[in-house]
Amino acid sequence: MSEAPAQFNIHDAKTNLSRIIDRVEHGEEIIISRAGTPVAKVIPLNRRVDRIGRGSLAGELVVADDWDSIEVNESIAQDFGLA
Repeated sequence: MSEAPAQFNIHDAKTNLSRIIDRVEHGEEIIISRAGTPVAKVIPLNRRVDRIGRGSLAGELVVADDWDSIEVNESIAQDFGLA
């Protein structure tokens, strides 16, 4: 059985936003309430790609030797109706 999400009223949520975000980044779900009534849930965002920076795909991509040839460029232009 899982624990119920932590709950903050709006004033406390504004005061502790950085702490709440830190908890959410570590997988927790947080409920925000107004006058004791839950109105929002803050949940972790699942990123599709976790790139560290420039060059993060180095060694991961294979590029054909003719990637920038006239024939390839003309073929792509035709695919997009530009030729």
